Amino acid sequence: MISSPLEQDRPWHIAHRTAAHIAAPLPLTHVALDAARGCTLARDISALIPVPAFDTAAMDGYAVSGEPPWTVVGCVLADRTANAPALTEGTAVEIATGAPVPAGASGVLPHERAERVGDTVTGPVAPGQHIRRRGEECAEGTSVLMAGSRVTPAAQGLVAGLGHDTLPVHPKPRVSVLVTGDELITTGLPRHGEVRDAIGPMLTGIIEHAGGILTGYDHLGDTAEKLAGGLVSAARSADAGNSDALVVCGASSAGPADHLRAVLHDAGAEMLVDGVACRPGHPQLLARLPEGRPVVGLPGNPYAALVAALTLLTPVLDALSGRQQPSLRRLPLSGEVTAHARDTRVITARDAGNHLVAVGRDKPGLLWGAALADVLAVVPPQWTGAPVEVLDLPGVPRGAL
Repeated sequence: MISSPLEQDRPWHIAHRTAAHIAAPLPLTHVALDAARGCTLARDISALIPVPAFDTAAMDGYAVSGEPPWTVVGCVLADRTANAPALTEGTAVEIATGAPVPAGASGVLPHERAERVGDTVTGPVAPGQHIRRRGEECAEGTSVLMAGSRVTPAAQGLVAGLGHDTLPVHPKPRVSVLVTGDELITTGLPRHGEVRDAIGPMLTGIIEHAGGILTGYDHLGDTAEKLAGGLVSAARSADAGNSDALVVCGASSAGPADHLRAVLHDAGAEMLVDGVACRPGHPQLLARLPEGRPVVGLPGNPYAALVAALTLLTPVLDALSGRQQPSLRRLPLSGEVTAHARDTRVITARDAGNHLVAVGRDKPGLLWGAALADVLAVVPPQWTGAPVEVLDLPGVPRGAL
């Protein structure tokens, strides 16, 4: 047993920071370009070839040598077999954009500025004009992406153009989710005493947005035995390489059906965060199993679970992915906002560009306000109007609402 006694209700910022440092990045692996999107680079990436790889025409027209007029002696297309003879003074070749410029060319005369009669062409062109020289945009060996960068579609295109077929990355963390609650149903209209599960559908998008992959999902009843069995099963699945982090929804408070703390205690887990001084989302927790795998406990109320996921789960996935936790931007906040005397309030808001506007409708049990918002505002205890920190909501482009 390696449990560590902690004061309950850690300040929000300390809990957020603790989650960001809970684990080392997953081991480096090389993956094909099409599988790298969303992963984090484990090493700096350099250009394997120069861009352009050869002197190339920047316009359709004529590659010319010397002063006009020029005699057209051939045609060069953007073709891997293109191999125009070297130009001598007073000669030219018709050339396509992207085609190799023949040796001896002094510039490229665009079609729209050329006057051609038979095999003779004239027109104004400055020395070197419309020729992209080898390596002028990126020299071979230039570092173009830094370790810790997330692989975006543009990054995939960049490194493909620079000669890479694979990338060294920290793989996307695999996440197993256990949702507890005898009252939960996943389809249809709930009857008396039943509740539709809102947290499970939400978590998939949060995990994907944070760069993770949902690899396991199980619904458990409200007993310590079922939760312990589910945790053991998830841990075995993790040992088989199917997950790097575990998430338990519900069972993290102090009620008669909340067994997560006891189950983790019996499993020898190290408790790192046991409650957070925030509203909603107070009964959240962060633990580490003996083999090092993180466990995030989320409250059973949907909006409280969202707050907890952005407080603890996304920083954990950042840590496993090898990404540094980004600094939160600050913006002024307007609207009907009442600060709490002791706890941080995390409220729904819209980003108006240079300030936030409170949305409201952010009671713990309903995601209405979150669905109308594009950010969450982190309002510190005894807030008196200073700019507040901003949590971007997963799946909402900044400024979209």
